[in-house]
Amino acid sequence: MPATSPTAAPTISLITPDPGADEARRRGLRRMRTVAVGLLLLAACVYVATLGREGFWGFVNAGAEASMVGAIADWFAVTALFKHPLGLPIPHTALIPKRKDELGKGLEEFVGENFLQEDIIRDRVAAATISARVGEWLADPANARRVVDEASDVAAIALGKVRDDHVADLVTQALVPRFREEPISPLLGTTLMEVLRDDLHHGVVDLAVDEMHRWLVDNPETFSRVLEERAPWWAPPRLNDAVTSRLHVQALAWLEDIRDDPHHRAREALDSMLGQLAHDLLNDAETQARAEGFKNRLLEHPQVVTTAISLWKAMRSALLGSIQDREGAVRQRLLAELTVFSQRLRDDAVLRERLDRMAADLTVFMVERYGAEVTTVITHTIERWDGKEAARRIELHVGRDLQFIRINGTIVGGLVGVLIHAVSLLAS
Repeated sequence: MPATSPTAAPTISLITPDPGADEARRRGLRRMRTVAVGLLLLAACVYVATLGREGFWGFVNAGAEASMVGAIADWFAVTALFKHPLGLPIPHTALIPKRKDELGKGLEEFVGENFLQEDIIRDRVAAATISARVGEWLADPANARRVVDEASDVAAIALGKVRDDHVADLVTQALVPRFREEPISPLLGTTLMEVLRDDLHHGVVDLAVDEMHRWLVDNPETFSRVLEERAPWWAPPRLNDAVTSRLHVQALAWLEDIRDDPHHRAREALDSMLGQLAHDLLNDAETQARAEGFKNRLLEHPQVVTTAISLWKAMRSALLGSIQDREGAVRQRLLAELTVFSQRLRDDAVLRERLDRMAADLTVFMVERYGAEVTTVITHTIERWDGKEAARRIELHVGRDLQFIRINGTIVGGLVGVLIHAVSLLAS
């Protein structure tokens, strides 16, 4: 079975973003071509008119002859870049259509070797004074507001793109397996130790006591009904009422004592119990095993995914509501932080230097990591160009300037011709 050749990449067209600019280039190219051809014709006419004359006209004739040679030679050189002169397939002509791939590779190497170098990049980033310009730009309240609005809109779009099944997959395929592998006891024990050391749990205890006290004050009937439902069937109703009323008063008094006394025995007992739990989580194998078992049962419960999705929906709704409110607290806080940041950028030279250095480091890293991919785009793109179309486009952009080579060749050729004629006369 014959081997099949790989499918060649399709060619791409070179499209100018401004047709009007192309038309202006085309007019300029035609004008300079006319000048170059006009000089050639002028030299030819002068040559014919002075042919066979001596003296001064001999110098003019020699100059005109050399001008024609120079003009034709440079016409050939310029034309050979883009096509075959006079349509003749002369070797080493039509260089751009034939060798565009090699030219693209050479251009790629040139850019990589002369532009994407660390010293050059660092100099350019330093010269750009990025942090100072950012600070000045953000100092304008309209610009700071624009940044906040754009960032908020992007965040809202990103939040809207996250579907519930994405969250479910994240929980079941990434978070749950990871949590199952990680032992929970050291984390819980260390966290609890830190909480107890810094007395962070006292605020939670105060909040819980206040809420329980408030609930008892607001719901005495519910408290009494719960106790009555658990009272013996033979207890008289009047006795039940007296007992529940007394218990309600005692419960309120007990909660008030805990609330008002930072060293209450209940608080100390809770501290002791939590301290022992933290110690056991870090050192007792049985407690650690129970904690791991509880963790695994919790992770295996089907409600985990449902709860995660519910939490995500609530969080997303809250975030969307906050960032979509243009006068909301989130946007106002971001705006205030940007204002402070812009002021620091303007006043703190050390911060500016550090940020500029970070920008340079990041740029160098990106170039070192992906610079080859960037320059390869040059080769790959040029390889996909149609050769003839590429030649036409390049000639359109640089052909006008190349006509000056023809003009200069005509003039310089004439001067050299006069010089050679003079030397010939002197030698004879």
